Amino acid sequence: MPEIKPNIEVSWAQMLQEEFQKPYFSALKEFLLEEKANFAVYPPGKLIFNAFDRTPFKNVKIIILGQDPYHGERQAHGLSFSVPMGIKLPPSLVNIFKEVHQDVGISMPVHGNLEKWAKQGVLLMNATLTVRATQAGSHQGKGWELFTDEVIRLLSQHRKNLVFMLWGRYARNKKELIDQQKHYVLESAHPSPLSAYNGFIGCKHFSKANSYLRQNGITEIDWQV
Repeated sequence: MPEIKPNIEVSWAQMLQEEFQKPYFSALKEFLLEEKANFAVYPPGKLIFNAFDRTPFKNVKIIILGQDPYHGERQAHGLSFSVPMGIKLPPSLVNIFKEVHQDVGISMPVHGNLEKWAKQGVLLMNATLTVRATQAGSHQGKGWELFTDEVIRLLSQHRKNLVFMLWGRYARNKKELIDQQKHYVLESAHPSPLSAYNGFIGCKHFSKANSYLRQNGITEIDWQV
């Protein structure tokens, strides 16, 4: 099989080199080539691994797991829940900012770009890293979940004192991949308008995460974007 070398930050490339050689990843690459030949696919190719490029393996402190990228034009840029500067805030992100405001007192931002979080050690990873334009969930079950599950396992195995924020049933099902003796798992409802007031608003995950980091001698996150 020809060697597959995705353009990804070097420490992640080393951790995931075996994964890139597995048959499912080769099939996933073929699927994406076919999709891109026939449809618009988000995010742009150079941003598919943006979460990893912004947050090297050894820098990860917190993992915020999304399901799949935004499927609207120019919304997705490879960071879960985040949108580029100048793009209208999606409803889930509005609710995230509401909770940040209530929890740690930071005023509502005027933009939705979460790169500042990523640079501080918040891995903003979707379980599925691509999507067909306008079709939510269209790239689920094609191999990405195998890849991102392995990311979670590697972080759980090789790091300690990480915080995993699992919002909604889909993310919470990933708990079994995490060694809860070594890490701090925070669970709540999803920030979507359909469920945010069933347990996400008021969850205080942002202050709880910083308290845990502080207790373990790790620099806290500045949640201001």
